[in-house]
Amino acid sequence: MIMPILPLFIASLGGGGFAIGLIGGLRAGLSSIFKILSGYWTDKTGKRKSFVFAGYLNSAVFKLFIGLSTIWQHVLVFTGLERVGKGLRTAPRDAIIADSTDTNRGRSFGLHRTFDTMGAVLGAFFALFLYWLIHLDFRTIIIVAAVISFFSLFPLYFVKAKANKPQQISFVLTFKNLPSQVKTLIFISAIFYLANFSYMFFILKSKDFFATIYSLRVANVLPIVLYILSNLIYASFSYPFGVLADKIGRRRVLAFGYLLFSLLALGFAYFEGLIAYSLLFSTYGFVNAIIDANQRAYVSDLSPKNLRASALGAFHAVVGVTSIIEGIIIGVIWQWISPFWAFIYGGLVTGIAGILFFVLKEKLNSENY
Repeated sequence: MIMPILPLFIASLGGGGFAIGLIGGLRAGLSSIFKILSGYWTDKTGKRKSFVFAGYLNSAVFKLFIGLSTIWQHVLVFTGLERVGKGLRTAPRDAIIADSTDTNRGRSFGLHRTFDTMGAVLGAFFALFLYWLIHLDFRTIIIVAAVISFFSLFPLYFVKAKANKPQQISFVLTFKNLPSQVKTLIFISAIFYLANFSYMFFILKSKDFFATIYSLRVANVLPIVLYILSNLIYASFSYPFGVLADKIGRRRVLAFGYLLFSLLALGFAYFEGLIAYSLLFSTYGFVNAIIDANQRAYVSDLSPKNLRASALGAFHAVVGVTSIIEGIIIGVIWQWISPFWAFIYGGLVTGIAGILFFVLKEKLNSENY
């Protein structure tokens, strides 16, 4: 419910391109950085489920504070703290999924992403309903969403996580012990995330265009509809792309996803209009379906079992640092140069990352791929 209206809420509080870039980068960055800590702690203690519970609880609490924000700087702080909860839960949650499946992890991670994204679709529909038909403002919708998020804690009671022995590892060694293939994958991904746009820029770009030809209310609604379209495709194709990656190899699938994102960014630079944005948001759905689950599955494939959560955490942490840098770079280009050149930057850098999957092919060799 919150995701599609967050950039619109930030804009209503006076935040421009730089604010959205900073908030988007910090949201992605802080959650990813905390993933290495939770990955280390969950391997060190052998516990998974307790970290997942703490993460969901933290996120639910700070969603309430986001709804109470009166300036965009409040949103910056509270979204960052809310994403700490995501950082706490993601690595141990992914480890639970990986521990539960010895083969065909692409299917497992893809299935998880399908259900996760269907939640995003239903939430966006509900937000649209509350805004368009009930006439609630963005602030009230966020508060309603925060209350609903507390209910995510109850199903965790039924989750059964395999018992894991505590590992005698130090925090420093969680990086040093990683296989060279994992380090190569992290390097390529870091370059990609130096230009991996926050979805909020896509919503902002389309909203600004629609505002030139429609009323403000319609201009706010259309990006939400496009966001729903994107997530419907994301949910529908996460599992099939997971199956495809299991069959032909995750390196090939991820390379295609990175290159497709490059074309997506260039498309936003050169094309406008309802049809163009419909195609571009649809493409964004395919990109997420290709990349998100398969990245984590690939890290799991390349990692020893006893360090799997730490490897996932390390991957997310490096991605987090580059995401913060990306948010600042894109925000500066967007606000003080132009959105056009921000998208050009994104297209070029992510294209380079996609090509590196072929250039560094031998360094990504593993037992399965």
